[in-house]
Order: sequence, then C-alpha cells, then structure tokens
Amino acid sequence: MVDYLEIQSVKYIDDYKLELTFNDGKINVVDFENFLFRSHHPEIQKYQDKNLFKNYNLTYGEIEWGGYDLVFPVSDLYEKQEL
Repeated sequence: MVDYLEIQSVKYIDDYKLELTFNDGKINVVDFENFLFRSHHPEIQKYQDKNLFKNYNLTYGEIEWGGYDLVFPVSDLYEKQEL
C-alpha cells in the first residue's frame, strides 16, 4: 500500500490513449478521446490535435499538458479507462 497515489510513467499508445503506470504497480490504459471531442471549451479542444496531445508532461506524479493547461485528478485516471 502506498501513502499517496501518483503516476510513475506514461507511454503513448495510439490515437488519444496513454498507458499510465502508478506507484502501486497498477497499469491502466486511459482513452481521452471522448473527453476531448465532447468538450466545447477551446482550451480543451486544442488537444484534439494529436501533436499537442502527445506533448504531455509527467510533473510531480501527475500528467499535464501545457503547464497545467489540462490536468486530471490522478484518482480518476487510476479508476477509469475512458474519460
């Protein structure tokens, strides 16, 4: 058991899917496509561009885009395979 949950590594799979490895050993493939294409917010819609989507960072155990322009709760990414 871990004191707090964090992402240790991220691997781009394809389209809008990322493989996330958590500090407790769990590996989860999360599909961000529905979230990105359902949004009407231009700051989120811009990540429909796969080049921008692939430009993520692993920062302090979280995955984020554009200097925290887009970020998700680690617990949601741990539990879900689609956002």
